Amino acid sequence: MKLKPTLIALAASTLVFAGAPARAQSNAVLDEMRAEIRALRAELDALKKARAAEARPADSSGWGERIEQLEIRSKDAVVLGDIGGGFRLPGSETTLRLYGNVEAHLIHDLKATAPGDTFTNLPEQPLAGGGARSGQTSLTAQTSRFGIESSTPTSLGSFNTKLEMDFYAYCGAECNRNRLRLRHAYGEYGGFLVGQTWSTFMDLDNLPETVDFNGPIGAPFSRRTMIRYTYGDAKAGYRFALAAEDPDAGARMPNLVARFDKSFDWGALNVRGLAHEKRVGGDSRRGYGFGVGGSLKLTDKDLLMAQYAQVDGDIDNLYGSNGYFTDAAGQIDFDKNKGLVLGYARTFSDRLRGNAAFGMNRGKAADGFFDNRTLQQLFVNLIYSPMKNVELGGEVILGERKTFAGEIGRMQRVDLMGRYSF
Repeated sequence: MKLKPTLIALAASTLVFAGAPARAQSNAVLDEMRAEIRALRAELDALKKARAAEARPADSSGWGERIEQLEIRSKDAVVLGDIGGGFRLPGSETTLRLYGNVEAHLIHDLKATAPGDTFTNLPEQPLAGGGARSGQTSLTAQTSRFGIESSTPTSLGSFNTKLEMDFYAYCGAECNRNRLRLRHAYGEYGGFLVGQTWSTFMDLDNLPETVDFNGPIGAPFSRRTMIRYTYGDAKAGYRFALAAEDPDAGARMPNLVARFDKSFDWGALNVRGLAHEKRVGGDSRRGYGFGVGGSLKLTDKDLLMAQYAQVDGDIDNLYGSNGYFTDAAGQIDFDKNKGLVLGYARTFSDRLRGNAAFGMNRGKAADGFFDNRTLQQLFVNLIYSPMKNVELGGEVILGERKTFAGEIGRMQRVDLMGRYSF
């Protein structure tokens, strides 16, 4: 599932308030030990002075050993770290946080089923009369995940790392995807990020929350290995990022992405630019992309989101894109895809929230090679938290695929989800 700012904010608040008693208890224990060490040192110094004339050993009372034991206890004590919900490694300034979730889905298709993916796979949605299966039910826990975060303070700021995996590995149609998959693996320091994470061209902030794991069509959606530099001023509410990201196989140059974000009291805006290369045999071609996104706070409980992107021939940087192909002359042709995502999020209470999302992708024909002219999806869901760290979600999904030949394929689906986060 893709995380929303609302989820992130709720999780952060929970961790902060939940950790306060433990933090206070841990600090009290350390303060008590430190006070005892100081008192023992003072008594030991006084004893040394009093017995110096008698030439007796300063540690004859055995207090020195007790002080040493207390010092060891102080160094090895496990205390809360700099990351919410994390703990500091004994004898170190590094903070670790273990996190993840156990998640299961029950999915029932009322009409048609796309092959090769448990969740929505609209670009491959069967067309009417093409042998589409209806009434299919599936259950999976493959989207469960776990991760480790670390933070180490330095003179120039903290050095942070993240390693996250799930069990939803990619493979061919009708295969068992239940294998370990790397999601994130990176380090951050002084504005630089090196490793794998969400593409800089992806607008995760304005991607509506869905129960379906794949989410709405028409949005940039990929994780890339990259080198990225980010400069910003949190007080002024702006951020600028430049990144060189992993390209398609065979490309001579990395994908280049530039992005600018600005937050306001009423919401946020961002603009993104992409340059990429496709190479087949001896032929190569540069393509480009542009994206804009934003959010509008209607009330403290209502949020509108929107994002638009236009990308030349790159499937990863625009979910649902037709991509590119090589024509008879050996030249690379791009499909120029346009994607639009609209979302509305409503927080009904501390335990109940809901979302509505619409996604669309429109392609452009090139010598009759491409199939999909338009892809459209609608998601409506409710997510309820009966107790801390437990969420139950239900979602209705409608989808339509239309080809350049005028053929149509439609899907109707219900997705029920249960998740325990730790």
